[in-house]
Amino acid sequence: MSPAHAIIDQMQNTPIIPNSLAIWGLGQMGIAIKGPDAVLYIDPCLSDIVRDVAGDWWTRAYPPPLLPQDITNATYYLASHEHIDHLDVKTAAPAAKASPDALFITTGWCADMLDEAGIAPSRRLVPPALQPITLPGSSIRLTVVPSAHYDLEHDDQKGYRWFGYIIEWNGVTFYHAGDTIIYPAYVETLKRLPVADLAMLPVNGRDWYRETVVGATGNLLPEEAAQLANEIGWKTIIPGHNDMFPNNTIPMSSIVDALARFAPRQQYKILQPGELYYFVK
Repeated sequence: MSPAHAIIDQMQNTPIIPNSLAIWGLGQMGIAIKGPDAVLYIDPCLSDIVRDVAGDWWTRAYPPPLLPQDITNATYYLASHEHIDHLDVKTAAPAAKASPDALFITTGWCADMLDEAGIAPSRRLVPPALQPITLPGSSIRLTVVPSAHYDLEHDDQKGYRWFGYIIEWNGVTFYHAGDTIIYPAYVETLKRLPVADLAMLPVNGRDWYRETVVGATGNLLPEEAAQLANEIGWKTIIPGHNDMFPNNTIPMSSIVDALARFAPRQQYKILQPGELYYFVK
């Protein structure tokens, strides 16, 4: 059995007990989540699209743990924004065919890319920001949280450009931040929402050289992520966006050091591509 098929088989055969979620790392900010009545994929980048589009600086550090055409079990496919390491059309198109009933949840800025992937409008949902909805056919309560990468961009027709997602499901609250930095009112907004038991944050930092030389838009600095987790009160964090592209990462030790300095009791999980993390509240 190939590694990809082994992961799908593991998903199918993993039981979900009350107050738990099963989470598989897919690299970068990509994950799959299984609950009692659905399987979600969030931001999977399972092709070499970034290198194909932007050049060898963006060479992957490892092969994808799952192939797009093997995503046969998706109930929902979420993309936090239109950057190709989050909405990868070379992943979305085969996944849409392999999971023909899956609904795609994205920002309004992603429409052209979904067109390119051949995903019909009837299979798309753009949730309103900060208004909880229950996803059809499931017990998932989903709330979109605006992110800022770097600015809090909003269009009257398309809505917010950058999404984070709060997922309340099976007694667990999970926050996927997408790509973001801390912007005015971000902390206050998070404090008004359900506090996540588990939060996945983009922690590959940012600096002038990456921004200027290759146009790499960065994310949270380690000390920002640590202080944010401490202030909001998240139980466990998953540092993300810091493994797929070696030229766009920071030492994982710097994240651990920041947690030790600013949030010494903070629980965290470094999730490897293809790894199952079974979270029990």
